[in-house]
Formats: sequence, C-alpha cells, structure tokens
Amino acid sequence: MAEPVVLTRSLTGGRLGQAPLLEALRWPSVFGSAVRLWFARGVQPGLTRDAGDLRVRTATTAGGHVIATAETTVGDGPLRVRLGDVTGELTPAAPETDLFAGLNVLLAQRHHEAAEVVADWLRYHVATQGAQAALILDRTPPGDDRDAFAAKLAQLLDDVTGLARVIVVTSDDPMGMADAPGLGDPLSAPRRWDGAPAPDPWRAPLGQPLVFDALKWRFLADARGVVTLNPPDLLPPAPEGDTVFEAARGSDTGLVAIRGEQIFPWRVRKSLRPAFGDHICRAQPPEGAGNRWAADPRRTGADAMWHPGGIVGMRADAEDIRRFDRCQNVLFPDNAVQDLIVKDRLVGDPALIRRAAGQFGADPVLPPQRSTPAKAATPLPPAPSERTVVVTCMKNEGPFLLEWLAWHRMIGVDDFLIYTNDCDDGTDKLLDLLQARGMVQHRQNPFRETGDKPQKAALRAASDESVVQQAGWILPMDVDEFVNIHVGEGRLPDLYAAIGGANAISLTWRLFGNADIDAFEDVPVTRQFHRCAPHLIRRPHQAWAFKTLYRNQNLFGRLAVHRPKKLNPERAGQVRWVNGSGQPMPESVLRTGWRSTGESYGYDLVTLNHYAVRSAESYLVKRRRGRVNHVEHDQREGYWFRMNNNAEEDRSIRRRDAALDAELAALMADPEIAAAHSVSVARHRAVIADLKADPDYAALFDSLTSRRMKLLSRMHRHFGMNVFLNGPSVIPDSVLGPDTPPDFFFNCDPPSGRAVD
Repeated sequence: MAEPVVLTRSLTGGRLGQAPLLEALRWPSVFGSAVRLWFARGVQPGLTRDAGDLRVRTATTAGGHVIATAETTVGDGPLRVRLGDVTGELTPAAPETDLFAGLNVLLAQRHHEAAEVVADWLRYHVATQGAQAALILDRTPPGDDRDAFAAKLAQLLDDVTGLARVIVVTSDDPMGMADAPGLGDPLSAPRRWDGAPAPDPWRAPLGQPLVFDALKWRFLADARGVVTLNPPDLLPPAPEGDTVFEAARGSDTGLVAIRGEQIFPWRVRKSLRPAFGDHICRAQPPEGAGNRWAADPRRTGADAMWHPGGIVGMRADAEDIRRFDRCQNVLFPDNAVQDLIVKDRLVGDPALIRRAAGQFGADPVLPPQRSTPAKAATPLPPAPSERTVVVTCMKNEGPFLLEWLAWHRMIGVDDFLIYTNDCDDGTDKLLDLLQARGMVQHRQNPFRETGDKPQKAALRAASDESVVQQAGWILPMDVDEFVNIHVGEGRLPDLYAAIGGANAISLTWRLFGNADIDAFEDVPVTRQFHRCAPHLIRRPHQAWAFKTLYRNQNLFGRLAVHRPKKLNPERAGQVRWVNGSGQPMPESVLRTGWRSTGESYGYDLVTLNHYAVRSAESYLVKRRRGRVNHVEHDQREGYWFRMNNNAEEDRSIRRRDAALDAELAALMADPEIAAAHSVSVARHRAVIADLKADPDYAALFDSLTSRRMKLLSRMHRHFGMNVFLNGPSVIPDSVLGPDTPPDFFFNCDPPSGRAVD
C-alpha cells in the first residue's frame, strides 16, 4: 500500500441568499449534471421547481434539514440559484468517492485534539482493527492551529504501514449547537464547579447532523466499511477477521451498533499531557459514553441518510453489538482526574492495563491497593468432591452412545446421569446394562408428568439427584457433543489447571458438518466428520452457542440447557466465568446469554465439537424422532442447512484416537454390551431403509445429498441471518457459480411466520 497521504478539503457551504448551506455536489448525469444540496438545520430555503440554473426535482426534510436534488445543464463553474426573490451564486464540489473506494475508513470529528493524539489514535486502529484510511471533520475554528494540523499530521504518519489516506475536511461556518460549550472545555468537566463555560459553536456537540450524509455522498459511498469514531475513542483490539469493519460487512443489515463506556487514568504524571496509555480504570457503576456505528456503505445504500446516531431507516444488527472506550482525559486534557469522576469509583481494569503497555508502550500510574477493603463476601463453600458429572437426555442414540461414553470417560468424566424417553432402538437396554456395571445412572425422563419439554424436564429432575449434588463440576450436554481439550494431555484435569481459579467455563460449539458423507457407517463420528465451521462465524446464531462446565459451589440454583440459571445474588461477585481460551466472559453472562459473541468466543483451551447432523442417512432418523427440546419443530432442509457446515477442516480431536480405541475396546469386550450395540446399529439401518422407501423422505435425502446443498454447506459466511431463518430455498442458484466473489453477501426479508429455533 502507498505511503499515507494527508489531503485537505473544505465543505462548499456558504449561503444562498439568507439560507445557510452545508454542502453542494454536482456530477455528470443523463440530463447534463445532477446537483444535491444540503441546507443547514432549521432552514426553509423557499425552493421552487425553477430555481435559476437548477430544475429542482425533490426536496426532502430529515432531522430538520432540507435536502434538495436538482438538474442543470451547466456542467462546471458557478451556478445561479434563485430562492424566492433572492438569487445567489454557487459552485458545487465534485464527488471524490474514488479516494476511499474499497478502504476501511474511520469517520471522525476533531474538536481540539493535537496532531500527536490523532496520529496515535490512527496508528492504534490501523494495527488493531484494520483501518486503512480516515476522514476527519475538523471542527476547530479557522486559525493557525487548524491550518497547521494537516501538515503536522502528515509528518507524524509518515512511517505508518497500512494507512492509505487521510482527508481533513474543514468548514467556513461553525456546525455546533449555538448555546453549548465546546467539547473538552475545562469548565464543562462533570465535576468542575468554579465557573460557567462559554458557548462555543465551533467545538460544541454537532448541531448539523446531516453533514455526515453530505460526507458520505462526497467521499464515502464506495468505501469498504465506515466506522464513526472520534479521537478520544478506542475500539478494543480485535482478532484477525473479527474487526468492527468485518462485523459490518457480515451483519444482516450492513449496520452494527457500537456502545461506549468512559475510561479514566488513575493519575497523570506531572508535566505530562494525558495520553491513551494513561487510561486504565473503569467506573463502578459504569459511565456510558454514547453510541457510534459501523456500516458497509454498499449494503446500506446511497439513499439511506447518515447522521452521528445511525442511518435513517436502518436497524443495527441485534446479534452483534460492539463497544468502544472513551478516554475521558483525552477529551478533557486540561482537567485533573478528580474533575471528571469521584476517584473512589475507579477500579483498575487488567485488560486496559495490558493495552496501555502493549499497544501504547505506556507505564501508567496504577490505582493503590485499598487499605480498607469492603466487607468480604462469605467464602465460597468447598465443592463436595472433585468428580465431574455429565447430565444428558437421549432418544434413539444407541449407535452413537458407546463412542460418546468412551470419549468422555477417557478425558476424565467420572459420572453420567442419562435420561431417556420413547426409545425403540435399544438405547434403554444398552443404558441399563451400563448402569448394572456402574458406568452410568439411567433414568426415565419425567417430561410427561411435569409438562416440560424433555430436556428441560430432565435437567430440572437432575438437580435433586445425589450424583449431581455430590459432584465437584457439572456439565449438561448432548450425545452429539464432544469436549475437545487442546491443553496438556487433552483431559479435564489439564483444562481445570489451565483456567486457574475460574469456576465456570463456556465450551463454545464448533459446528461439524457431514463432510459430504451420505451413508451411515458404524464407525466413530470423530473418525468420519472432519469438516466444520470456521472459528470466526456469526451466522447462523446457533454457530457460537455454548454449553457451560461449572463448579458446584452454590453459585447457581438450577441446571439449564446452555448455562446454569438462578444466579445466587450473594455469590455474584465470586463467579469467575471464562471462555474457551480462559479469558473472562462479560458480566452480562452471569444472568443471561447462551451464545458467544465476537468479543467472547475462544477455542484456545477447549472446543465443544458439535456433530449435529452426522451422515445424511442418520439425519433422516434424527428428523423422524424429533429434537429433544423442540419436539414440535420440523427438521427438513432448514435445520440441515443451518447446522451442516463444511467450510474448513479440523482433525485436532484425532490426537486421542489410540486412547479412544482402548476405551471402546474395553466396553465392547463385554459380550452383552457389544450385542446391545449391534442391535441398535441394526435397528438404525432398518429405519434408514424404511425411510428411504418413503417418497417424502426419499425426496428429502435427494435434497440433502444434492450438489446444491453441498456447495451451500461451504458458504455460510456469505449469508445473513434471514437466509438461515427462511431456509436454503431463498438462495438463488446464480450465487453458487464459480464466479461468486469472495466478499459476496446475500440476505433476504425475514420470514413471515415464527422463526425456527
């Protein structure tokens, strides 16, 4: 990429008669030239169809602004424009969208920040978010600082690799709220009481919000992605492929919300200006910092109006909300920390401290250790034991039961509490044999007596079982899920050691597809199915679901499908919940949430391999018997399409093949167990044959094994959520060709009925 270039531009602005104008653009069209005018907020320009050199076609009011579109035969030079009885002269600018075409662009407002601060802000987001360019609306008043800012910034950015272009845009007129003080005015700090700040329409909060729309039309319509972010704002470092720009491109709507929180230094060293690396504290309770957004302009469309709070008529993606930190002492550089916040509310954040050192090379002043800590919570009771129990429920899983049991015995699960209902393939008999040998505890599912769905009824009943009450660790999971531990020898003691003092860990699914295997074979599923979803995949929303392995220490009141429920309020501060990489989960997960996000997923220590479909033939049987927790839902192509993901390959679970073989051989050495397994396999084959003889199931099998479905199983990243809710029939065949570009994205309208879970 070329060396960074800092360019300067100014808004056309000015006045047409007494009507202040934000911007005017002109570009060639079939009529000669098209013209677009953005009038200042609150102005009623008195437009008529014949307006001098202009023929006005539309005049739209949005957010208090009038936006006019017109035609003219004058291709360049000044235009005579008549508004009512007044005629003025105007020379529109030409759009320069090529300057940012295909780039990830930060759209910022500068209110007072020095060039050094802006340069550090840009370097950071180039390194951590893949930013490639910036458009900075310089809100400072005319003068030496504004004139020198762009030149100084160019010098500071001379060595930044990956930054293609920065454009600094100025205006001859202030755009702030007329009666508001400037952002960063020392007297407007939240706890400064020794004077009243003066109004500053240049630096005040933006009073002309649709200037963002004008900037889109003039510069940003062809950008790859745009993120609104001001110089005091920092996005958290993002894993490769999971930047906020990629989030916007992969979202259902092309728009992602970014919510802010204020962060603070503990203290800035004397004689130094506040810097990003000083900001290591959060407030308790948190202080909000407003909202920003990220968009894919090609998907949101040219006619969707931009403003600082969002895009008119567009909803942000509800499944993926990002966050940013606003560095309060960068916004208020002339104030002490105590002018901004009561310091007793500040708590050092380890992640911010790591960022200060790692990204900014800083050595910040850390908060002191509290000499008189708050009254400590009652110590956590010791877990009843060091045993791990798995709780599950099954229906007709006989062919797959022994592998699943052998695998989890091998990695260190001590106890299995298994509920069944309505089995007709010998699963019950096999479990009774295993129970007689002390390997499992088998129960009939009480769902008919309770009125609950099968899985929920089983988990409720399990809470009263001694094997659960006496366990040290509890994991509700299913027979198509395999805990794949990547540390040490791949056993649970290795995982427990790796997470240190954590007492809950989210095991995030990785969806394993059928690997184009159509026929059922009596071979371990971990041996057959190696194709799977990428680590980074937000769609379908089930892709990042997790199951939770947690310590039995009176933290929660009951078991549930994805995570324990009924948080004990007296223990809330003692829950140490981490993701599959051992990193802290967000506090919100304590009370709600069943899936990971772009900020909380992790697979470094452990993955939950989820073999939801297995072979196409076995899927027919799965559809026949229904789903344990969604018995009323039909499982045709829609469920297969969502859960059959063959985009990548992962064979990491195979490193334990020899140990699995030994454990399986020990089970199969028992003649009764081996015979019961054979009965279940034979029954599974017989049901497959019967189903394939049925015209409806035969048609389903043909669809599942078609070239179309196999191609779709490798394309999930190209589709929005509504595609997964509607099913594969909404996807046109034209997107399956060899010419489909790698950044292709397709979505559709939401389904008219209730979405399938």
